[in-house]
Amino acid sequence: MSLAIDVRHLNKTFGAKAVVQDVAISVEAGRICGFLGPNGSGKTTTLRMLCGLLRPDSGEGTCLGFDILRETDQIKRRTGYMTQRFSLYEDLSIEENLLFIARVYGLEHGRRRVSGAIEQLGLGPRRRQLAGELSGGWKQRLALAGCTLHGPKLLLLDEPTAGVDPKARRDFWDQIHALAAEGLTVLVSTHYMDEAERCHDIAYIFQGRLIARGSAEALVRDSRLITFRAEGEGAYRMAADLSRAPGVLMASPFGQALHVSGTDRSALETAIAPFRRTGVVWSEIAPTLEDVFIRLMGREGEAG
Repeated sequence: MSLAIDVRHLNKTFGAKAVVQDVAISVEAGRICGFLGPNGSGKTTTLRMLCGLLRPDSGEGTCLGFDILRETDQIKRRTGYMTQRFSLYEDLSIEENLLFIARVYGLEHGRRRVSGAIEQLGLGPRRRQLAGELSGGWKQRLALAGCTLHGPKLLLLDEPTAGVDPKARRDFWDQIHALAAEGLTVLVSTHYMDEAERCHDIAYIFQGRLIARGSAEALVRDSRLITFRAEGEGAYRMAADLSRAPGVLMASPFGQALHVSGTDRSALETAIAPFRRTGVVWSEIAPTLEDVFIRLMGREGEAG
């Protein structure tokens, strides 16, 4: 197994606040790893330490085979980093932005590479349109073209699909999977559970600590959560009462339905029993990835 990322004991503090605490993460080459966690959990700081833009206070390891402390220039040359906010020039066209990036990297046959990137990402009809006039989805495509133009081996994406429509998100993920199929390693932070499920595996960070790691299927299985779904007239209105019942960890409305979860089957069924009535159908379902992460956050909060 070849690891594109292999780091341990990463720590970063800003003033009195410990933003990243003893984080260890490894990502196999050619894999897509979803990096999840609430706002302020340390995702962006970790990404910036991995690509050499921010020096860890302590820690060790390699990125693309280069030491994260001593060989950051080598890492930067081989990494594409897409920031949360659109960072290209809005008063330049798509083509002009990409030609500028080609010159910054000193790429040979820059115009040819720019034309190839424009065609690959479907930007051809808009190549002369100003970046500032593009919608969120088209800006996203342009940003992806910019950070892959130099042929990186690693792609770090910081919430790349925030604020774009569902079709643009799906198109973006199809492009990411196509790049991974060619051998590119991707570490992508996201808040969307459907995107997390499209990753090969997931790392979940909370309050600066990595608290879960594995595939979506493994995380759901290992959570030991048991979930029941109630459907019928007024089922969602039972959430408040059920959430206070012993054995219930979560009671969440999903439209007109209600999901109720816990880890003790007997206690959970006892809690549900008084709410079994005519017109409401109860069935056991698999917990969602969102259920698992909410449970993880709650457990970490209790431990803290």
